[in-house]
Amino acid sequence: MATPSLLLLVADGRFPAGAHAHSGGLEAAVAAGRVTDLPTLEEFLAGRLATAGLVGAAFAAAAHRAAVAGSAGADKAAGSAGADKAAGSAGADKAAGSAGADEATRSRTLARLDAELDARTAAPTLREVSRRQGRALLRAGRTIWPDAGFGDLPTTPCGVHQPLVLGLLCAAAGLSRLDTATVAAYGTVTGAASAGVRLLGLDPYRVQALLVGLADACDGTAADAARAADGPPERLPAAAAPLADIHAEIHATWEVRLFAS
Repeated sequence: MATPSLLLLVADGRFPAGAHAHSGGLEAAVAAGRVTDLPTLEEFLAGRLATAGLVGAAFAAAAHRAAVAGSAGADKAAGSAGADKAAGSAGADKAAGSAGADEATRSRTLARLDAELDARTAAPTLREVSRRQGRALLRAGRTIWPDAGFGDLPTTPCGVHQPLVLGLLCAAAGLSRLDTATVAAYGTVTGAASAGVRLLGLDPYRVQALLVGLADACDGTAADAARAADGPPERLPAAAAPLADIHAEIHATWEVRLFAS
């Protein structure tokens, strides 16, 4: 059972996963004149929460579900192997085979989730951003929880999408599926809000008040995402923001920028 402190630790923007280097698309939106003050920042954050926030939270929750199901199966197999030890090697071999099957199922599920999230990320730049953040988060996760099931993540040249790594990391920390979705949804708005202070010179107190006003929407998005994770990967939310995709591709061409994305 996770403690509240662990939830706060994982959700903290200072967690060493590189999130502070990204504006969530806000830098490009500011340059385009679409975000200029607190009201337009609030609109931007609400839109981001309803699109990238919902999708990311749902995939993180689905990865958490796969991790927890795989761990439960492994624990059951380990118990069965111990019970069968006295009966001979056949029972132990059967239990080991069951554990291997559970691991294979979890690996296939995570690979499907990675492919489905890739399909929902239209902009090549945003795919790379997600995988880059996934690599950074995975490095932190392996250092903090070396015995977690990160080895079940699919092996790709560019890494795995950040929400999937987040789901496994939260499972390793003992967080619930709803906690996981909350961390994911929360991260999509707080990072951009912090960037707003730097990009627009906004009053940080008023920006925090804005985030307080979005708290109920963030909780609602997390709850919707956690419920959606009960379905197959193909049925997970696919909310899109085409303008954000366009902004991401334009932003990637800039020679000088404050944020990586």
